[in-house]
Amino acid sequence: MIDLTPLAAEKLQALRAADPTHQVLRLYVAGKSCCKVNYGLAFDVSADPDDTVMESAGIPVVVDPTSLPVVDGSTIDFVDALAGGGFVVRSPNAGGGCACGR
Repeated sequence: MIDLTPLAAEKLQALRAADPTHQVLRLYVAGKSCCKVNYGLAFDVSADPDDTVMESAGIPVVVDPTSLPVVDGSTIDFVDALAGGGFVVRSPNAGGGCACGR
């Protein structure tokens, strides 16, 4: 399950309304390091056959099978800030701690 905060849902609905090709929101793991997971968000025309499809706040969210174990249970929020604002993914499955000392 993926949850959208009310502000994230509002921003995503506005983006979807601006472009008819924005049918589904794709959430994926864009990369991993020893200390953190980098997430990606992108609009897509449709889900792939092996994607898991969920809906949150009226927005279809799709996740590929490789990313699903990491992003399942995540919350997508929107942070409105002068520096570093934008969409933020918080996942309970991302792990913690780092062996490299960072």
